[in-house]
Amino acid sequence: MRITSIVAVVLTLGLISTAMAAGSSSSSRRPAAEPSTYQQGVSAVKAGDYGRALGLFEKVVRANPRNADAWNYIGFSHRNLKQFDQALAAYTKALDIDPEHRGANEYLGELYLQTGDLEKARTRLKTLDAACTFGCEEYDDLKQAIKKYEAAQKRG
Repeated sequence: MRITSIVAVVLTLGLISTAMAAGSSSSSRRPAAEPSTYQQGVSAVKAGDYGRALGLFEKVVRANPRNADAWNYIGFSHRNLKQFDQALAAYTKALDIDPEHRGANEYLGELYLQTGDLEKARTRLKTLDAACTFGCEEYDDLKQAIKKYEAAQKRG
């Protein structure tokens, strides 16, 4: 008899809580959150909209001046807009914050290649070699870019 009473109480409580939840005005589904300014900037970079990306990442670094990733993307955007001095300044800020930032080291090396400074690009490659203990994509990409640059120089 006692087990039957316990089962009845459990079932009753379960039905009451289900009925209350069904009548509740609150939703268990929340509306999708707006992407962060940083994520919007990443999307703009991926879409090749570097001007828009700059505005978004500048908002990010105003809120958090020590965001090396955002400074890296600012440099990347400036570089793709052929604004090399601004790109250099942004990469320098990223590397002041995080000297081993792999993206900033790679992209700075690529900037050096674009501006004809092979030796500085090689220095970035050495920095990446030290930062990437077991290798990394950034090292491989910069190494390949240097090889292409050297081959183009030989062709004249």
